[in-house]
Amino acid sequence: MSERDYAPLSIACVRGLCDKIYDKRKFAGVEIEKMVKDFNDAKNTSQIKRLIRVLGQDLMSSTNPNVKNGALMGLSSVAVGLGKGCIEYLPELIHPIVACFSEGESRVRYQAAEALFNVLKIARGAALAHFPLVFDALARLAADPEQQVKQGAELLDRLVKDIVTESQTFDLSSFIPMLRERIYTRNAFARQFIVSWVSVLDAVPDIDLIVHLPELLDGLFKMLDDANPEIRRMCDVQLNEFLRSIKKDPSRVDFQAMINILITHAQSPEEMLQLTAITWIKEFVELAGASMLPYASGVLCAVLPSLAYHDEPRKSIRETAATVNFQLTKLVVSASESPPREVGDEGAEAEGDGGEGRLNLDAVVAVLTQMLHHGSVYTKVAALDWILHLYNKLPSEMFLQTDKLFVSVVGSLTDGADDVVRRSLAVLAEICSCSPHANIAPGDLESSPYYYKFLQALLRLLAADDNLLEDRGAFIIRQLCILLNAEDIYKALSKILLEEKNLRFVATMVDVLNTILLTSAELYDLRLQLRNFNKPATHSLFTSLYQCWCHSPVSLLALCLLTHNYTHCNELISTFGDLEITVDFLTEVDKLVQLIESPIFAYMRLELLGGAQAAELRGALYGVLMLLPQTDAFHLLRNRLQCAPLHPARHQTSTNETPIAIDFAALLVDFKRVQAAHRDYKLLDRSRPKLLDKGYS
Repeated sequence: MSERDYAPLSIACVRGLCDKIYDKRKFAGVEIEKMVKDFNDAKNTSQIKRLIRVLGQDLMSSTNPNVKNGALMGLSSVAVGLGKGCIEYLPELIHPIVACFSEGESRVRYQAAEALFNVLKIARGAALAHFPLVFDALARLAADPEQQVKQGAELLDRLVKDIVTESQTFDLSSFIPMLRERIYTRNAFARQFIVSWVSVLDAVPDIDLIVHLPELLDGLFKMLDDANPEIRRMCDVQLNEFLRSIKKDPSRVDFQAMINILITHAQSPEEMLQLTAITWIKEFVELAGASMLPYASGVLCAVLPSLAYHDEPRKSIRETAATVNFQLTKLVVSASESPPREVGDEGAEAEGDGGEGRLNLDAVVAVLTQMLHHGSVYTKVAALDWILHLYNKLPSEMFLQTDKLFVSVVGSLTDGADDVVRRSLAVLAEICSCSPHANIAPGDLESSPYYYKFLQALLRLLAADDNLLEDRGAFIIRQLCILLNAEDIYKALSKILLEEKNLRFVATMVDVLNTILLTSAELYDLRLQLRNFNKPATHSLFTSLYQCWCHSPVSLLALCLLTHNYTHCNELISTFGDLEITVDFLTEVDKLVQLIESPIFAYMRLELLGGAQAAELRGALYGVLMLLPQTDAFHLLRNRLQCAPLHPARHQTSTNETPIAIDFAALLVDFKRVQAAHRDYKLLDRSRPKLLDKGYS
């Protein structure tokens, strides 16, 4: 090309500018700087534009790195020569320089960083009009593989940050999408670059970054599990700064826009990430209060499994999760505890998505039901505590959710942990006591659609699992009698067992119920009621139990002993000779003797000394003695009877005793009928293997 093609540059200047030796390029740059000053003083804008075009287009189009470096030096010199006047030519100066950041030659990228530094240092705030282009260039340079380029980029980055922070016109709203677009990068240097920008902007008092935090939070949390410890540290520091700002002025914070992001990260397997997210959730629930209730299902998904952690590294996660769980529970209040709403709130609630601060009960119940199948006792207990709390605070709403919960809660009765079983029974008792209609009194178990359904389900569980019946049956019944009325429980179970076809299970269940009735502290009041056999209600209870107790002769005998019906005891014992006396039967008689010797039957032993029924009692006990082989129990009972007088004193019968309106003869007929059914059942059971082995004809 001729000198005319490079005008106003001379051929010598162009050669110097494009020389590979830096000093020659620098000398040519000084010449261009002087030339530009002269043009500017003369207001010769056409020559300035011509010069920039030669540098930014003609020379920059060369594929030779030295020529490109010369062009960059020239553009930098033009800016220096123009001083503040360069503002009028910023697009023509910045665009060709930024284009060089994509060059394959690292020397060109470095010279481009230096050239842009010189231009921006002069233009300062005026360059913000081209900020998107500059920031994009900085983001690319931050991830540059060459260390020298990185160093140049760092100087340029600091300058741009200074320009942004000192400016009163920086458009933060336009910048946030640029940050969000790059915040998900996996490159370590690019991540450091992004976090540094967030940190710088957050430190500027006049820049309100908190309102834009929902757009950045997810990306920042993702960086917390970076393999680079420095990136994790930077990110952790910045997130702590944001949390401090949120706690200082929560009125500016859009909690709802960020809570789901936190819920997602609170379920991360990475400890630091999980702890940070749960810590943020804790602060959100504390600061935002009831407005977090619509997100309760997600929060519970995150925190309830964390209660299972018991290793030392994750102790903080567990403790923070427990705090969140407690805080969230306190936000659920009954209608009577809720603060009065302003006029118009009802309409707003109806129009909104469930209303401000309204619990999404469907979602919460779904999560809690899922948690009942978790592997941790602590998680299951927390879920059951939640369900119980919801029934206490929102009984009408929860009644409609019962079908979704019922099977899972009943299934929890098979859990190996006592605490889970206790909580499950407490929930089931609450379900049975929960009234669906205002005209039905709470606690009216007979009116509950779930009362018999629950007891039937419980008996099915016990019938299906001998180990559960043996290990947990008594424990479950005792707990149930604490939670609900023991008399009602016994009457209902007796009624259900009368319909049961599996007679062996019925007999076993009666033995369990009888042992609980005679020995458990929880059944003391019911035991006392049956002992004081002088009220029509007690007679009715006795009759209903008798019909079920017929399935176990020894348990029935014990019931009659408890209720002072000694004459009938003798009648019962007289029929025992017709029964099949098995080892199990004798074992039950042995247990009865042990009970007779226990403190529970102390009142009965004293009746051997005298009274209207002393002779009948003595006869009944001798009948028991005759049933026993000469074992330890035989000798124990015989020694007891030998201590009693042969002719006990007789006392006058009180005239105030209520006549017993019980048809004992009919009851005895029932007993014989039931025992006959047991004989048939055993015969069928014994013959069943032979029937199965026989081929069809």
